This record gives sequence, C-alpha cells and structure tokens, in this order.
Amino acid sequence: MAATFDLDDVKRRMQGAINSFKNDLGSLRTGRASPSLLDPIQVDAYGAAMPITQVATVSVPEPRLLSVQVWDRGMVSAVEKAIRESDLGLNPQTEGQIIRLRIPEMNEQRRKEMVKVSHKYAEEARIAIRHVRRDGMDLLKKLQKDSAISEDDEKRQGDQVQKATDQYVAEVETLLQAKEKEIMHV
Repeated sequence: MAATFDLDDVKRRMQGAINSFKNDLGSLRTGRASPSLLDPIQVDAYGAAMPITQVATVSVPEPRLLSVQVWDRGMVSAVEKAIRESDLGLNPQTEGQIIRLRIPEMNEQRRKEMVKVSHKYAEEARIAIRHVRRDGMDLLKKLQKDSAISEDDEKRQGDQVQKATDQYVAEVETLLQAKEKEIMHV
C-alpha cells in the first residue's frame, strides 16, 4: 500500500506533545496542593515500580496539605520512602495508613527554579511538535517526488502542517505563561 498523508494524524501527534507538556506542568510544585503533584512518583510495590496512584488515593483536604491514603498497610513505608526520595522536597508524616504532606511556602529562589523547569518542559514540547512537523513535511515531499500528489497539493498541505504547528506552539506558550503566573503568584 502506498503511503498517504493524513493531517489529522499530524494534529493528533502534536496534541500528544501538548498533553505530555500539561502532565509535566501538573507535576511542578506551585505552593498550592494538587494531587497531580505526586504523579511522577514511582513506588517500589510488589516487586515492580508503580505510580503512586495505583497503591493509594491522593486528596487535598486543605489548600497546603496533601493526604495520601495507602490501601495496603504493608505498602505505607514504601510509599513514604518514594515521596521522601523524590525531588519534590516534601516531608511525609505518617499516621497509620494515611500519609500527610504539608506543602511549604515557596521562596523566591525556588519559584525561579520552577519557572526554569517549566521553560525546559515547554522547549521539549516545542521540539516534539517540530519533529511531528518535519515528519509530515518529509512525507509530503516523498509523496510529491513519487508523483502520488501534485506540487500544488504538496504546497497546500505543507501550509496546513505549518499552520497546525504554529497553533500548537502557540498553545505551548499560553500554557507556559499561565503556569509561570501560577508559580510566581505569592
């Protein structure tokens, strides 16, 4: 079967980069408690590394407090260890099967570090989007070279790929600015 160009597939892959970026931003600490803060933490459970959400329920009882309800009593210390060893700088306090995490106020230096990390995530998302654009453009050039599409079609669809790229890169910028504002908000 000959290769075909599918703009929807290109857009779907670009949206995937956006979704990944949103997950990365959600895991950044801002000073307010958010269950997604613990998403990147992997717990050594039952001989495998598992996301914390597969061994416990994370809730936000207060704006600066996370509560982690561990389902299996035997997993409490493993969850506590995973949280302590993460780079989130949180100090777990355990009461039975519940682990409480106070979210400390962030100082100016820590806020600036978080902004830098968010910029790094944004650049990774932009790069992923540009890779998808390159793949789409390469496919169009190949199709045109193989006479599967006309030069005009290649140009027109190339413009659509570029338009989609610009749209998704702009979305990255919008998300980044919102996160930056959230991080720097005291």
